[in-house]
Amino acid sequence: MQELAFRTMLYRYFFFGWLFRDVSRGDRVDRSVAWRFNQAHAHWLLTYMRRWFWCGLFFYALGAVVELMLCAPGLSALFYVPSVLSVPVNVVIGALWLGLKALPGPL
Repeated sequence: MQELAFRTMLYRYFFFGWLFRDVSRGDRVDRSVAWRFNQAHAHWLLTYMRRWFWCGLFFYALGAVVELMLCAPGLSALFYVPSVLSVPVNVVIGALWLGLKALPGPL
């Protein structure tokens, strides 16, 4: 088996688009199969939510340490911004997870 490049592994660790199939392509049967496939893999979205949550928490703590210990509020912004950006990412992932669990498949 061919080893993946570090960039690819890092991308797959934080972004889940590679894991799901496109439901907007193909005929009705293909879309239904893709929808069921995506529903079966929806449990992985909770893993991605946890990853983004802990990364956000880590960057927030790093920003607080830099701001309080080094008294460098400008430098701490480099850590606060990724921390804040993890919140909308988690909201989107949560909406996708709820949609895959609650919505009916394509007609």
